[in-house]
Amino acid sequence: MNPRILALLAATAASTIYGINHTLAKGLMPDIIGPYGFIILRVVGAAILFWIASLFYPQEKIDKKDWLRLVGCAFFGMVLNMNMFFKGLQLSTPINSSVVITLTPVLLLLLSAFFLKEKVTWMKSIGIGIGLMGALLLILFGAKTQANAPNIPLGNTLFIVNATSYAIYLIMVKPLVAKYSSITLMKFLFLFAVFMNLPIGLSEFNEVAWTSLNFGHIWKMAFVVIGTTFLTYLFNVYALKQLSPSTIGAFIYLQPLLATLFAIIMGADSLNPLRIVAAALIFLGVFLSTRKKISKVKP
Repeated sequence: MNPRILALLAATAASTIYGINHTLAKGLMPDIIGPYGFIILRVVGAAILFWIASLFYPQEKIDKKDWLRLVGCAFFGMVLNMNMFFKGLQLSTPINSSVVITLTPVLLLLLSAFFLKEKVTWMKSIGIGIGLMGALLLILFGAKTQANAPNIPLGNTLFIVNATSYAIYLIMVKPLVAKYSSITLMKFLFLFAVFMNLPIGLSEFNEVAWTSLNFGHIWKMAFVVIGTTFLTYLFNVYALKQLSPSTIGAFIYLQPLLATLFAIIMGADSLNPLRIVAAALIFLGVFLSTRKKISKVKP
């Protein structure tokens, strides 16, 4: 099969898993496991899986100049990104999380302009402004609390930090993707992430009543470790070999649709007019800021 088609399928699969994750992970926090303890479970589980998988692949040597970038990628992609998302998910709602993180492509554009000196047009600037208005609408005028969502504005703010961190990660990891295999990258990134996350989440991890978990808790945790962590990071890094970071970011648009449908079916969340307006503003902003100008071909 065409490598680009495989990359598109991998990015689609990753977004589908993320869409389901919003509701499943939310259902476990904070009563079963705290958000920071959940991150310990994620990174330790994924590190083990990637190191086992690496036994079946050729070993690659990492250049000395790339180690610092690897540490940075681990921090933005597996520490700050994950902790902010799961803490935000504990405080806010699944639908809010899936809507706010669609700002990632806009943030990718801003960061690309700052770090990669890419040109930002007036249309893109307007799109960025509209998208941010949508996010602020959710944060400032949305419900402050609801069942199982004790601080929605703070949670939504943490989602923006999460989206920013993930955008930085995509930009930083792109050069490494061209040099090393997906398995090699992930095994080192998650190994570093284990040590970085331990001081943050070890106490919450130790508070979990592991012997009292039922099958429902276990399979949801397994889904987050194997699906949301191991498979999605593997799929996205594989997709980056063929696609640009902004294209990968565009697949985040699928998440609100999938997350909303799954959350409503599971009875974990609901829609309201404010969320619909905020989502429309964010989608319009993302569309305007990421659309490419079509050049006219002269005959």
